[in-house]
Amino acid sequence: MSNLEQIETAILSLPSSEFDQLRLWFLDLDYERWDKQIEQDIEDGKLEALAQEALAEFEAGHCREI
Repeated sequence: MSNLEQIETAILSLPSSEFDQLRLWFLDLDYERWDKQIEQDIEDGKLEALAQEALAEFEAGHCREI
């Protein structure tokens, strides 16, 4: 049995309250990793083209208030 299979089995055996705690922990971890990835992408300039495109659209008047 692989580690993943062992983890899945353990998760399936959790009582509801512990599963809820695990779910919240996992979501927080996922959001934290996503934030770190976005920060790294910004540092690496990977979002620069999108930012320039958005600014150009704004300056051309192709936007509206929301």
